[in-house]
Amino acid sequence: MDLIDRHDIPRHEVKKVICSLCDTEQDVQQYCINCGVCMGEYFCGTCKFFDDDISKQQYHCDECGICRTGGKDNFFHCKRCGCCYSKEIKEGHNCVERAMHHNCPICFEYLFDTLRETSVLPCGHTIHFECVKEMEKHRRYSCPVCSKSICDMSSVWKKLDQVISSTPMPESYKNKKVWILCNDCGVNSHVQFHIVAHKCLSCNSYNTRQLQGIPSSSSMSSRVTEMVN
Repeated sequence: MDLIDRHDIPRHEVKKVICSLCDTEQDVQQYCINCGVCMGEYFCGTCKFFDDDISKQQYHCDECGICRTGGKDNFFHCKRCGCCYSKEIKEGHNCVERAMHHNCPICFEYLFDTLRETSVLPCGHTIHFECVKEMEKHRRYSCPVCSKSICDMSSVWKKLDQVISSTPMPESYKNKKVWILCNDCGVNSHVQFHIVAHKCLSCNSYNTRQLQGIPSSSSMSSRVTEMVN
């Protein structure tokens, strides 16, 4: 189709439809008033939406204002997040105001009406599931929005403990201390400087960044990448 001829139909504004079998013009409805044919196995009178493939388990969410897939019994609407999530995370997810009313921080597709599977990170931020997997392929294990760890990193922190203990600093740096901010718990710590990484004194995470003090250590993300590899 020529790009000039392409256009979107504002479905919510549709007032009339024409039956493709008997050419009868009528109000928007599931069954033709003249020949009785079903215009769509799934029909939403609010969205003016028809679909014959009901295997997608479509349902309309009044609070979202759109039709979604996956089965109404499998999802709940979180009022604070402003979207529907799987009931599997109903009791455990961290709420983020209007969590899906923005673009995916990896692929930049708008999340609210995406047809692709999404994943809610421990911090509460939402991202496409396949984008999370792509991050993991590149050994990136922190939220691209807030930098909190997206999975259990305790085994990596233990490896870093071993590396640091086996990597003594030169004598001139033995009394050097720096301020760090933990990306996981948000606590500031005054710690011994080390070229490999800095450990949070509050939660023992190495997902930290230096706030002040020189020399500057290598970025935490690159060090974690090396340890996971």
